[in-house]
Amino acid sequence: MSIDYAERIPNNVELASNRTLQRALEHWQPEFLNWWKEMGPTDFNAADVYLRTAISVDAKGWANYGYVRMPDYRWGIFLAEPEPDRRVGFGDDFGKPAWQQVPGEYRSALRRLIVTQGDTEPASVEQQRLLGHTAPSQYDLRNLFQVNVEEGRHLWAMVYLLHAYFGRDGREEAEELLVRHSGDADKPRILGTFNEPINDWLSFFMFTFFTDRDGKFQLKSFAESSFDPLARTCRFMLTEEAHHMFVGDTGISRVTKRTLEVMRELGTDEPEAVRRAGAIDFPTLQRYLNFWFSSSLDLFGSEASSNAAAYFANGIKGRPDEKKYEDHLARATSVELDVPDGKGGIRIESVPLRNAMNEVVRNSYVEDCMRGLGRWNRLIEAAGHAFRFSLPSTRFRRTIGNWANVATDPAGQPISQAQYDAQIASWLPSDADRAFIASLMVRVVEPGKMAGWIAPPEKGIKDRSIDYDYVRLA
Repeated sequence: MSIDYAERIPNNVELASNRTLQRALEHWQPEFLNWWKEMGPTDFNAADVYLRTAISVDAKGWANYGYVRMPDYRWGIFLAEPEPDRRVGFGDDFGKPAWQQVPGEYRSALRRLIVTQGDTEPASVEQQRLLGHTAPSQYDLRNLFQVNVEEGRHLWAMVYLLHAYFGRDGREEAEELLVRHSGDADKPRILGTFNEPINDWLSFFMFTFFTDRDGKFQLKSFAESSFDPLARTCRFMLTEEAHHMFVGDTGISRVTKRTLEVMRELGTDEPEAVRRAGAIDFPTLQRYLNFWFSSSLDLFGSEASSNAAAYFANGIKGRPDEKKYEDHLARATSVELDVPDGKGGIRIESVPLRNAMNEVVRNSYVEDCMRGLGRWNRLIEAAGHAFRFSLPSTRFRRTIGNWANVATDPAGQPISQAQYDAQIASWLPSDADRAFIASLMVRVVEPGKMAGWIAPPEKGIKDRSIDYDYVRLA
């Protein structure tokens, strides 16, 4: 199968009638391709990959499947279809017409938020650029590349907004998105989690489950924005983001299934025995989970934030699924937050709901993560084992907010720094853990074959079999 691309930059924003904008984006495209070749998936640009590609926003066009070489992928610009007479859904201007242009007084705040979101998209591609060399199967290799090209398309979506609505400042910011690099000592990515190395597939699955899930909630918050082009952009991005979380969720499920198979064969759940058999023991999985979940928590910001209050009041960034709330003004309500009391304990502090919007969204994220853990734990329970995965407290290992640099155990109980330092190796992946996981990362690319530490998926892509030739390696 091949995809017939009608345009160099497929879009539904009428680029053809805006020659100035089209020329600007066509000028940016070569720089993007240079970045892709330098910082994207290494050594796979000549491979034909069975990818899903959006060519329009309708049901027939947003998910076309066919073989594409990644440098030839068409990173389109798509906004969800407009809602007739859309109104501001929250904040002080509730009920007024949504904005089709950027209000001057909110220009700086909107640009900063769009740049920060845009910066995460190429960052994750950079973090994952070497994983193709240790893919546990061709199915997984294809899923990695699908995530990568869609992150590239999401970058295009943010760059379009910068070019179309923010003038010279926007164009300069768009160029900077290709200058910063994940983990670069001089020009790192804006958010810390996106500078963490992803050297193994267990980290990739944890990242796509936890960190891309943060992305889901950020996009859902922006999908409520009064700035309609941003809202429409993010609503369409969410259709693709779901696959990224699917990769993480099913990836960890498959690791769990394989570990259960090995434990049944061995007749033991002893971690060292499981490791010697080439599977990943559950305590190691829990430590990786602790790392990536706690790392992702800071992406929501401080529990109490004047910026969050201003974004909500001004209609810039709302709560995910704002329609489910009865009060869209959030003026008269307060929220109780746990804060350290400075004496090794916890006290309760009441803050206005608008100031606590970050925490409202973070709590929704935690609930969503718990649903994934429930699926994995049901597999373990059905196999007759007592172990259960658990999420650490949102107070654990924080670097932003009320609990920044406060020593707690994974349950969130304050402890001394000496206790924390003595036990942190049992809560997070150790050097030995990472070395063990690295030893399992052996590339498997024969169609239908799987590495020994992960179970096969339940089904293939788009009604294809598991042993379909998803990546035709050159």
